[in-house]
Amino acid sequence: MKLQATEQASAANRLNPDNNPIVLVLQGGGALGAYQAGVFEALHEHDLVPDWIVGTSIGAINAALIAGNPQESRLQKLKEFWRRVSHGDGFDMSRLPDEARKANVSAATLDTMMRGVPGFFSPRLFSPFAAGFSVEPDAASFYETRDLRTTLKELVDFDYLNAEGGMRLTVNALKVTCGELASFDNREHDLCADHVMASGALPPGFPPVRIDGELYWDGGLYSNTPLETVLNDQPHANALCFMVDLWSAQGEEPRTLDEVQTRQKDVMFASRSMRHIDAYLETHKLQRALRDLYKRLPAKQKNAADKQLLSELGCDSTLHIVRIPYAGQDWHMAAKDINFSRGSIEWRWEQGYRDGMRAVKQAGWLANVSEDTAVVIHEIAPDPV
Repeated sequence: MKLQATEQASAANRLNPDNNPIVLVLQGGGALGAYQAGVFEALHEHDLVPDWIVGTSIGAINAALIAGNPQESRLQKLKEFWRRVSHGDGFDMSRLPDEARKANVSAATLDTMMRGVPGFFSPRLFSPFAAGFSVEPDAASFYETRDLRTTLKELVDFDYLNAEGGMRLTVNALKVTCGELASFDNREHDLCADHVMASGALPPGFPPVRIDGELYWDGGLYSNTPLETVLNDQPHANALCFMVDLWSAQGEEPRTLDEVQTRQKDVMFASRSMRHIDAYLETHKLQRALRDLYKRLPAKQKNAADKQLLSELGCDSTLHIVRIPYAGQDWHMAAKDINFSRGSIEWRWEQGYRDGMRAVKQAGWLANVSEDTAVVIHEIAPDPV
């Protein structure tokens, strides 16, 4: 993996005794992203500081807020963002019965659809796009996201984010004209608010973002869980990866229209990580086989160039993946990702914090594994509550 533990990480941390690089992988999921912020708070409290964050859509926004601020202010900036974009409820949601909470959430979701979210997006009033007429490509959406650009510039220090020696950040977006995935990485060029916004430009709600002449949409249209970006980076050292999933591929058979739409969205945006991991393991086996075959060659048939090539392939490292899934049912509401009710945002944050703390308490990555183990997946135990 082409990264090293940053100077921010603690060499004496008992949860990372070998000071291995830490990666945080964040899915897209709109308002569900508050859960990711809660997970980060748990990691933050235990000095499990990411060296690299890979994010898509709302995951890219959370990632920029983390990578684009000094360690002492990251949590504050995350809280400020989620405070700005949440709708006040008018009632203490924790004191209401379930049906009343559901009704409040439905009202908050309808309000989001009608008026947008302050500091995030607002409707394009009287836009001909909604009536099916042609518009400029940059305006082909129901909402505009200029408010998000302002919010990002206020809460993310892009000079800090792009400074040498800082946290690595990669955000994924889809190139509109050819359907290819683009990974914008601050190790390769300076990132700005446009790169983060491009990663979350989900059509037809949000407009594409133009970068260097090309239009980009939400990276979740290609792959909503950017674990593939990590696996393609060819790890050369042991690493610890926290993967926060917001959508569930598993679910019950739906019976109502809302349940069908919810299940459809869950399946569309759920993690495809196991497919990527299986492909990575196959590549790892081939690399190891190549190295073993090379060892059997007579000395006169070996040369420095071959040794260098085999060294660059790598295959002696172990990647520990800690999967932390959002388990909220949200009353099987298909619009759960646009439910910005403050009570719902706070609940998701709290659930993320609790699940993050459980993952830290289990710390399964500290167990010994054989040297030829490429990937170890750690699932956290079910929440007893």
